[in-house]
Order: sequence, then structure tokens, then C-alpha cells
Amino acid sequence: MVCIDTESDIEQLRRVARLLDAENQRLHTRLVALVRALQTAQGQDSVQLELELSRLQDQLSRINQDIYGPSSEQRGRRDGEKVSREKKPQTGHGPTAQRLLPVIEVVHTLDPADEICPKCGDHLEQWEGQFESAEEIDVVERRFRIVRHQRQKSRCECGHIETALGPPKLIPGGRYSVDFAIAVAMEKFLYHMPLSRQEKQMRSQGLLVSSQTLWDQIFALARHLEPSYEALRTYVLSAAVIGVDETTWRLMEKQSAKKWWVWTICRQDAVFHAIHPHRSTAAARATLDGFAGDTIVVDGYAAYPALLKSYAAHGLSPPFQLAACWVHARRGFHKAAPDYPKADEMLDLIATLYEIESRVTDLDGDERLTRLAEWRRVESAPIVAEIKTWLHTTPARKGSSLGLAITYMLERWSALEVFLGRPDVPIDNLQTERAIRPIAVGRKNHYGSRSHRGTFVAALFYTLIESAELAGVDPGDYLTEATLRAIANPGTVTLPHSLAAIAAQAAA
Repeated sequence: MVCIDTESDIEQLRRVARLLDAENQRLHTRLVALVRALQTAQGQDSVQLELELSRLQDQLSRINQDIYGPSSEQRGRRDGEKVSREKKPQTGHGPTAQRLLPVIEVVHTLDPADEICPKCGDHLEQWEGQFESAEEIDVVERRFRIVRHQRQKSRCECGHIETALGPPKLIPGGRYSVDFAIAVAMEKFLYHMPLSRQEKQMRSQGLLVSSQTLWDQIFALARHLEPSYEALRTYVLSAAVIGVDETTWRLMEKQSAKKWWVWTICRQDAVFHAIHPHRSTAAARATLDGFAGDTIVVDGYAAYPALLKSYAAHGLSPPFQLAACWVHARRGFHKAAPDYPKADEMLDLIATLYEIESRVTDLDGDERLTRLAEWRRVESAPIVAEIKTWLHTTPARKGSSLGLAITYMLERWSALEVFLGRPDVPIDNLQTERAIRPIAVGRKNHYGSRSHRGTFVAALFYTLIESAELAGVDPGDYLTEATLRAIANPGTVTLPHSLAAIAAQAAA
């Protein structure tokens, strides 16, 4: 386990803040000197000073944004700007309906001393069926217990003895139940509670257990679920369109943290995570090996176009095309907007594209694809053409924040246009980014993995839990069913989508 010294962390943040502030002051001083020099400079020297002044203004703005600016990419409304979509009126902040909680009724009666009427002194009689009701949400503390399984023995006069079967065992002869192991895995990979913290919590609830024992349970659980984990990879790669993204993961081996990478592939109803030691083109190729579709939605990372070029270098046609993410394209203009008001024009055009996309939010299946294809062809295509014209006709200094944003889009233009002709291709890669978010939250809480086996276990449980949620299945129920099937028949594959289909048939 890695221990965090809170006081040293705060002091480190203070040092970083002081360094950033010093850099800010240095740029301010340099800016003032350049302005003074600009007033007396002549000819070519003046032009050069103007270019450096513009560059420094961009740099200074970015530093101020990093220190003091909000992290959200949402834009505030400007004066006179109208909201394109009507918002539902707020209905107030009443109590949230708790339809899943059991209701227990507790009847409260008067104390004997209060059964005398304070008005006339007669005895009060209970008014049958009349109550004043109020609700409160209570908590039932989790408890651990020892279940002693008595397996009945039966014998025959011939000397043969039969013993009743006991419950399925996660580990032969193990002391902890399947439900216990699943609860530990859910706490760590769904609720992001490190094993050391679980150990402390369990101790306060009467159970003496070590974090190593907890690890043994979830590793045994992962071994049973490995076939389902691998089958989910095949299922995701069988989609026509997938999203790909990657994020960092720490491997804390021999008391030294190494930066590894979580590679994520995602389709509409499932996700698969794999953890690799590299973020190279080779890692991208390994992640996408076996992809049966034709389109991959990606961000601006160079490994993906490099992968396509590697096919061409060997005289092969790329087996898929790249579709670029419009959110990543938009971010450059969002950063440039404080210094270049012209960038607001691009932000407005992209906002119109997303307004069109939002119309199909409540539609499903073929109707959604049909309507989206029509709206993209009739409405989105002219806007995209206007965006292209804007990119080619808007002057911007090379290297400035606005210039970099324009260059980013132009370099990926063909990939940005893919969504227009394919209603099944999303306009951005946000679903994959959302699928990675639980990993980022978990990384902040338990810091990474302590071994290679740990990276496998983390990737497996994040995959299974998030895929169950995307399929509309309770993750705990799914893990339980998949584990019991695998214990009964080793190697059994259980996908959350199959359980969702069974539940839908039962409901029908």
C-alpha cells in the first residue's frame, strides 16, 4: 500500500502555486518591456516584436486559465443570446421517491400518562384506523456472520456413505463465501474503496481479516470470471463501430511506480478494458486485434493514424477508417475564445451540430438511425461545409491558440466528416471517455496495482461491472450469476446482455 502524507501534499501544492505565480510575474514583466520596446522600434524589428508580444499574450492567458480559470468547458450565455433548446420547468425540490426501499410500519401509541384527556379529564380511546403518518429513511448496519454448514451423512448397511452437497465454493476448502468475495470486489471496483480501508471497516464491524485475504478472494473470483471477460472483448470488437481511448494506470512494483496504460474499447452496450505497459502504436494494434467492424471513433492521439499508415507501409489496405471526435476539436476553440473572440463563431457552429444530435435522444432503434440520417444530411452537412469555409478563411497566427485549434481540425477533417454519412457513427467519443471515468476515480482512491496480476484483476472487474451497467443489469447480480455458473461448469461464459435478455423475456 502507498501512504499519502497530507501535510507534505499540501506543501507541495503550495510550492507549485508559488512557481506558477513566479512564472506569471516573469511574463508580465517581459510583456511590459516588449510594449515599451515596441513604441520605439522601427521597420522589421517592430513586426518581430508584435509577433513575440502576441505569443506571450497567448502563453500568459493559458497560465492564468490553468491557475484561476474554471475546468468546465461549458460556455456561459452572452448578453442577448437565446437558448436554442427549451428546458423543462423545475418542479421544486421535494423528497426523492425511494421505490426500491422496503417499507416497515411502526405504530406509536400514547404513554399511559398521556391517555387522560387534558380538556375534560376522561380516558382517551384509540381512534381505529386513524394515524398521522411521517416517513424517515433509516439504515440497517451491515453485519458479518459465520454460517456453519452441516452436511448430513447417510449410510447403507453395506457400508457405503453419502454426504449432502454444500454450497458452491470459490476456493476449495475456503472459508469465505461467493457473496463475500463479490461484496469485496464491488466495494473496490464500483465504489472505489481500497482493500486496506475495507479491512479497517470490517474490523469495526466485528470481522478480523487482512487485506491480503481480501485480495485472495477477489483474485479467485477473477479466475472464475476470466472466460466471460475475454468473451466481452470479442463481443465489443464484433461491433461495426467502436470507440477507443486510453488513460494512465500505475503499477507499484518493488516500491517504484511505473506508468502503465489502460486501453479501452467501447460499443453502445458494452466496454472492455486492458492494461498495457505502453501507449505505443504496437499497443493500439494489440488492442484492436480482431476488430470486425469498419469505423473507430478516436481522439487526436497520433497512434491511431500511425496505425493506419503502418498498413499502407506494408502495401495493405487499412481494415477500418477513423472518425474524429468533435468534442476534442471544439476544445481548442474553447481555450482560444478568451483571447480571440472570433473563436466564438466556431463554438456557435459546433453547438448547432449538437443541437441537431440532441433531437434523437428519446428515440431508439431504426427510428433513431433513420431520423438522424435525414437530419445530418439536410441540416448538419451545410453547417459542416460552413465550418470548413470558416477554417480556410479565418486568419490566425501560426502557433497561437486559435491557429493551433484551426490546424487541429484541418489535419483531421476527413475523419471529422465521417459521421455525416453514417448515422451509426457518433459525433464524438464521449461514451468511451465516460467508460474510462470510473478507472480515473478508482486510480485516485487506490492508486493503481501492486503487481501484474493486479492489473489483470482491475481490468477484468472494471470491464464486467461497467458492461453490466450498460446492459441494464445490476452488477452484483451479474457477478453472482456468472460466478456460480463458472463454478458449476468451469469455463462457462456469461455475458450481461444474455441475462438482460432473459429478464426481458420473463417480464414479457
